[in-house]
Amino acid sequence: MHKRFSIITIFPEMVNAYMGCSILKRAIERQLISVAVHNLRDYSVDKHHTVDDYSYGGGPGMVMKPDTFFRVIEAQWPKKDNIRVIMLSPRGRVFSQSVARELADESKELVFLCGRYEAIDERVSEHLADDEISIGDYVLTGGELPALVIIDAVSRLLPDVLGDSQSAEAESFSHGLLDYPHYTRPEQFREMSVPKVLLSGNHEAIRKWRIKQSLKATIQKRPDLLESYSLSVEEKLLLEQIKEEAS
Repeated sequence: MHKRFSIITIFPEMVNAYMGCSILKRAIERQLISVAVHNLRDYSVDKHHTVDDYSYGGGPGMVMKPDTFFRVIEAQWPKKDNIRVIMLSPRGRVFSQSVARELADESKELVFLCGRYEAIDERVSEHLADDEISIGDYVLTGGELPALVIIDAVSRLLPDVLGDSQSAEAESFSHGLLDYPHYTRPEQFREMSVPKVLLSGNHEAIRKWRIKQSLKATIQKRPDLLESYSLSVEEKLLLEQIKEEAS
């Protein structure tokens, strides 16, 4: 499986720098993913490569013009039948692990529109974008970081990207709960010890300990996740143990 991403931005160097590191770099080298970066200014028709203008009706800040966005899409994907255009926007649906899975399963190329300044002309949202996504309830200076966050999260779910097929499944949010604690050598560090159960070699005891610790971390740090999580019989029993130990 080869996953295709494209990013439309006025700062391609930001994207290229991140893509040249770590897991994503290796995924690109192994041809598991490809990330094309298109400079929006290349599709401006004036000599200054202008991509923004003043807002009709007044107001602070500049608005990104619609014509350049339409030109790049029409030039690169004339039929627009095999792409899903995603605009990064604070008003979009909030990105989550389930949305990452949805995008990982998407057969079409994912094309991200990265805004800057005050906003993007509304006609881009209405007539060009297929989807709007936000990575949280806060405002950033541009869409590049959200695009990179989404590509990173989606890529990790693709076969062979992480190398270990179990890695993505074991991480926080993959099953609706936070991840359990992890430890490595040394066994003793500044009077802090690795839990004995992890050294026991008892795989069943370790499995139950990890489930219990995952539940405990979720209760302490993200109790809201339990509201939409369906507990198994085993998890319900472990949850009762946690409550009894806390009382």
